[in-house]
Amino acid sequence: MSEPHTPVVADSPNDQALIANVHPPDWVNPEPAERYHLVVVGAGTAGLVSAAGAAGLGARVALVERNLMGGDCLNVGCVPSKGVIRAARAWHDARTARERFGGPAASGAGDFAAAMERMRRLRAGISRHDSVERFTGLGIDVFLGNGTFVASDALEVGGRRLHFRRAIVATGARAAAPPIPGLDTVDHLTNETLFNLTAAPGSLGVIGAGPIGCEMAQSFARLGSEVHLIEAMDRILTVEEEDAAALVRRQLLADGVKIYCCGKNTRLAPARDGGIRIALDADLVHGDQQHFDLAVDRLLVSVGRKPNTEGLGLEAAGVEYSRHGVTVDDRLRTSNRRIFAVGDVASRYKFTHAADALARIAIQNALFFGRKKASDLVIPWCTYTSPELAHVGIYPREAAAKGIELDTFEIPMSGVDRAILDGADEGFLRVYARRGKDEILGATAVAEHAGDLIGEISLAMSNGVGLGGIGATIHPYPTQAEVIKKAGDAWSRTRLTPKAKKLFALFFRLFR
Repeated sequence: MSEPHTPVVADSPNDQALIANVHPPDWVNPEPAERYHLVVVGAGTAGLVSAAGAAGLGARVALVERNLMGGDCLNVGCVPSKGVIRAARAWHDARTARERFGGPAASGAGDFAAAMERMRRLRAGISRHDSVERFTGLGIDVFLGNGTFVASDALEVGGRRLHFRRAIVATGARAAAPPIPGLDTVDHLTNETLFNLTAAPGSLGVIGAGPIGCEMAQSFARLGSEVHLIEAMDRILTVEEEDAAALVRRQLLADGVKIYCCGKNTRLAPARDGGIRIALDADLVHGDQQHFDLAVDRLLVSVGRKPNTEGLGLEAAGVEYSRHGVTVDDRLRTSNRRIFAVGDVASRYKFTHAADALARIAIQNALFFGRKKASDLVIPWCTYTSPELAHVGIYPREAAAKGIELDTFEIPMSGVDRAILDGADEGFLRVYARRGKDEILGATAVAEHAGDLIGEISLAMSNGVGLGGIGATIHPYPTQAEVIKKAGDAWSRTRLTPKAKKLFALFFRLFR
């Protein structure tokens, strides 16, 4: 039996409960069936959805996991990070309640250890859904250990050989180590170790201002740490539209995060007091670059992900891969037509919900000769800062590169009554439609509930509903989602052409 590699807090009863669910120490692998309809390698979101979906259809399924069931999302990703984010937001709301809402004054430090243990308790509860017990109850043979392909139709785990008609590789990805001088000389955190902290660092350096870096920088600042956020590019969240990212940046600065953009010549070294020294040239506030020598207690590195392809025996199975992951076509097939690959190990969309959707395509294509295409999916995403920043579909820069003309409909949150009453009127919803057509091609939302708002746009895009249909849909008042209806109304007003206005004017003159 292999031991789980993800570290946990040894004396936490909640982490002990987590391990009992997702990698029980006393687990004994079953005797393999003579042949499986489907063998799934990796029990993160993509693997769990693949296995459960196939078993639910009556297939004989084996599920292989070398570490923790639930993968990154449950153990070191979405679930713990959102638990920390929610605690940080609660602390922030308490501190600002008097100023914003006339609430009671809040002073003093919070209990960081209690906030982290709350996260572990909730994670342990959620883990039951991803547990070995649940999946064996679904009729799936669960094997804990390193799975290695030994032939085009066979895999070995723990000395047992599993033969299959089809297989799905869903081994995910892990934090990548960027080439920063001195990184190997300092004890640094990644998303795989950050959530084991039991005491708030007095100061925290964060390298990488992508979604994870921005979310954790803001959260730890709100939880009481002095935070230094370092980004090599000229701004944070470089994938997103510049003005949208700027709204997030403004709030991070308001929360006390120090942001260093255009970070160059970054070097790390251990400090004499046990901390970490960071030397870099950067732009702290828009202007000329300066040299900075920072001292921090802890360092979080949140730059890049590396697909988990090592040790799988992909060569023996005839499966092609590169440093970007397993190579698949639009139907998620690998170079071995028996084997499919889904999730972070094979997709540029490294999101839990994308892994779920891709797994559903893989099941259909692998077991039923389906012809579903990954490129047909409409995949939204969200950065869970405050405000949140969410997007779906095309960006204007992409449209311009493809020669696609857009009509843009932008509604400020300051025009939405519920946002005003909630004291959350910073931000906007911006919807992109094909020029002159009622066809939504994309949208960006920056708001406290942007992740919830973008789902309605995704639904519309997936089902061919335009802004006209959204505008004709009754939305409850007052809600944040009213901003979406307002975008629909804005589109409808463009249908009132000068000619139509003249006809209406004539009509009302005739029937005065």
